[in-house]
Amino acid sequence: MTSTTSDQRPAACRQTSSVCTSGAPAGVKAKKAAFERNPPPVKESVLLTFKGVDGWDVYNCSIPFTSCGRRYLFGRVERRDQWARSHVSLFEATGVDEWAKVAGFTDLDLEDPYVQTIGGELVVGGTFVTRHADGTVKSYLGRFYRGADPFSLKFFLDGPDRMKDIRLVEFPDGRVGVFTRPRGEDVRAKYGSEAVIGYFEAPSLDAISADAIEKAEAIDGILGKDEWGGCNQIYLRPDGKLLAAAHLSASGEPAANGQVRQIYCNAAFVFDPATRKASHVKIVATRRLYPACEPKVPHLDDCVFTSGFVFRDDGFVDVYTGVGDARQGRVTLPASVLPGP
Repeated sequence: MTSTTSDQRPAACRQTSSVCTSGAPAGVKAKKAAFERNPPPVKESVLLTFKGVDGWDVYNCSIPFTSCGRRYLFGRVERRDQWARSHVSLFEATGVDEWAKVAGFTDLDLEDPYVQTIGGELVVGGTFVTRHADGTVKSYLGRFYRGADPFSLKFFLDGPDRMKDIRLVEFPDGRVGVFTRPRGEDVRAKYGSEAVIGYFEAPSLDAISADAIEKAEAIDGILGKDEWGGCNQIYLRPDGKLLAAAHLSASGEPAANGQVRQIYCNAAFVFDPATRKASHVKIVATRRLYPACEPKVPHLDDCVFTSGFVFRDDGFVDVYTGVGDARQGRVTLPASVLPGP
């Protein structure tokens, strides 16, 4: 999440759409303040426990998923005093909110993992960091693997240089919707926001390329001036529209360490692939809804990086999220907190 971009303002990939001219959406900080004045009732709020990784933090995980009859999630594993030095491990559920590192799984050289099922295959994506000869960060990109299960994953796609938060979703006819996220000063100059979310469709996984991702058309009405954000998990609704679990972000006041606070909120919006329009952009949870824990650094004390939603049978939804680039949390809220129709 913030490791390779919070103190860098990289040039983003080119977009083909024109500059947005409609009214700017309400700012993230204003939405956050309104949300926290009247938050939804919280049924459960916990921090997940991870076994087999003593001395390491696990955060910014994928949502839980089932494969081979077992419940897993992928987690970003990193030492507290390191930046962009993480790997992704596979964890199996061993109790309520308790996960154990799976022996025999070869860790992936990624950050911030994500999962989706496309064409009957498990697709795993995340951020791959490239380095100079001296070990310092050179760049980063979205990298994807596919396979029948977590133990048969094979690399199949790299996204454009300096682009994170690329997310996929499958339609019933086999098409694949692709959400993109260019970010940087050229995006700010063109759109006003520091990042934009783009979208395009491909006939299959094999038809997705870095060039197609780079040329995706930007979606209007999600991010305001100097804000950034992106999609984290996409869900196909019965009406054919898409529900996007997302994060909305903005800079805040200086934190205890003197650095500008990075505000990240759990968010969601509805996207109509027929009209290419986003609607009902809203915050669904903020840092205050999760248990207290020390962030990786002080300026991430108001940061929750969305993993996604797990829908329950009791009318509630579990919102999974990274907390402060240090822990993984879960908050259970009424499903009505999510946007509609």
